[in-house]
Amino acid sequence: MERASPIGRRRWRQREVPSGIEERYVESGWWTEATLGEMVGDSFRAHPGAAISVWSRTREWHGTYADIDREARRLASLLTARGIVPGDVVAFQLPNWREAIVSFAALAMGGYVLVPIVHIYGRKEVGFILEQSGAAAYISPTAYGHVDQVAIVDQAAPDSLRLHVVVGDEGDAAGQSPAGVQRVPWSEVEAHAVLEELPRVDPRQVAVLAYTSGTTSDPKGVIHDHRSLLSELRHMASMLVPDKPNLMGSPVTHATGMIGAVLGPFKLGCDIHLIDRWDPAHALEVMLRAGIGGGTGASVFLSSLLDHPDFTPAHAAHMERVGLGGAPVPPALGERAAALGIKIIRAYGSTEHPSTTGGRFEDPADVRHCTDGRAMEAVELRIVDDDGRDVGPGVAGEILSRGPELCLGYTDPALNAAFDDEGWYHTGDVGVLDARGCLTITDRVKDIIIRGGENVSAAEVEAALHGLPGLAEVAVVAAPDARLGEHACAVLRMATGVASPSLDDLREHLQTRGLARQKWPEEVRTVADFPRTASGKIRKVDLRAWLRGEAPEPRMPEGP
Repeated sequence: MERASPIGRRRWRQREVPSGIEERYVESGWWTEATLGEMVGDSFRAHPGAAISVWSRTREWHGTYADIDREARRLASLLTARGIVPGDVVAFQLPNWREAIVSFAALAMGGYVLVPIVHIYGRKEVGFILEQSGAAAYISPTAYGHVDQVAIVDQAAPDSLRLHVVVGDEGDAAGQSPAGVQRVPWSEVEAHAVLEELPRVDPRQVAVLAYTSGTTSDPKGVIHDHRSLLSELRHMASMLVPDKPNLMGSPVTHATGMIGAVLGPFKLGCDIHLIDRWDPAHALEVMLRAGIGGGTGASVFLSSLLDHPDFTPAHAAHMERVGLGGAPVPPALGERAAALGIKIIRAYGSTEHPSTTGGRFEDPADVRHCTDGRAMEAVELRIVDDDGRDVGPGVAGEILSRGPELCLGYTDPALNAAFDDEGWYHTGDVGVLDARGCLTITDRVKDIIIRGGENVSAAEVEAALHGLPGLAEVAVVAAPDARLGEHACAVLRMATGVASPSLDDLREHLQTRGLARQKWPEEVRTVADFPRTASGKIRKVDLRAWLRGEAPEPRMPEGP
């Protein structure tokens, strides 16, 4: 069953949490009347001197919680003055800059629905998210990298969008866009008074719409209310060490960075250190300068540091403990880190259910290096076969999970079939539980590639490749990547007599289609035919095994 949630001018059909489950979370103290905005405000009052540093070649900034608090309250005042009221949806697409941290705080304390958008998303994704979320305001640079945010608003602003706050090169930011949207520079924030009285928000209302790439061609909007999000932050607080901060490279507009780099530290009053562009050489320089650790997040962050010629034992000394998740973690990476005196743990989760399992630093090395740990407190796991029956230890099956931090569904109600009437989330991931209760992910039912912690929809890339001259059929699958964990590989079947295109040919085609560059395939293979099911469906599990070197190359079937 589902229930409607009124927020601003949009209503989303949320999944119905079974009454017994809801009562359990309330009685055990996981779900309370607290809100995200209250948590942020309380933290600012309790830890005004906690340090925040943004490390950047171009926009470096150092300040405190008190500095962010003042600027955030001014931003909330600007939004109110421009007609954006509590309960409205506000999207922001910013790199790891000061303004991103301010936006998190302002929108939480101001009672808005936060819609963080990963800064590398382009015209197609941003236009879709602004439209589907019903965003009333959008905070962004004028342009960043290959993405022109001003052009996106000018050409694709939905009817709901009324305000565009522009960060950075603000020379021509004031006024109205051709779409009739008010455009104001971030510098106007300073002209507004500090908002003293914060609105009271129902903790059952939507707090965040977190968009993630998945098995659909468009990003999926994941709904979290204040109760589910604060439950996740309770888990995150148990993993952070307040006096041992890490340099975080995960984008703060991605679920991993939002929780691990901003909201989690806010919960504990920890110092925050962000880097706006992940450059291992710069990261290593910052680590020694600031005396902090690094490498936390997707495995690419740790491996890129260890691979760099500037890495020294002095860096390793600051990296006693590193938590990895968001992308596959090769056991060899854990062994390599251990040889340098670095302990790693692996964790498993998703935007839908962020902290599902996690290792502990006191676990033996084989558990930390080769499994994704045990279920987090209050989280339940099941492993089921194709008929939905539970399987025993050591048997692979689909992972089902539920817990107080599980999301409330999707903005697209058609996707809510992933949640059953007993409150279980059918993850689409395949895993094995051992006799110790430790989970290991072995494959993926859902068709996504996790590249350096970012989800890439295979269906979206396949759709963009269609129209390539001479292409008969295509399957995009995950291939192992020593640095990123996985990358996209395009497996092609060409029409008879047509030569196979090069990787550059594919990229030139995808550029004309407007697909974000981080989604482009980094490998291309050609086959005479695909391995298939009896119904003719391509068996991507076989293609992934082939690319991992665990199965022979697909061959043209013999006979009729």
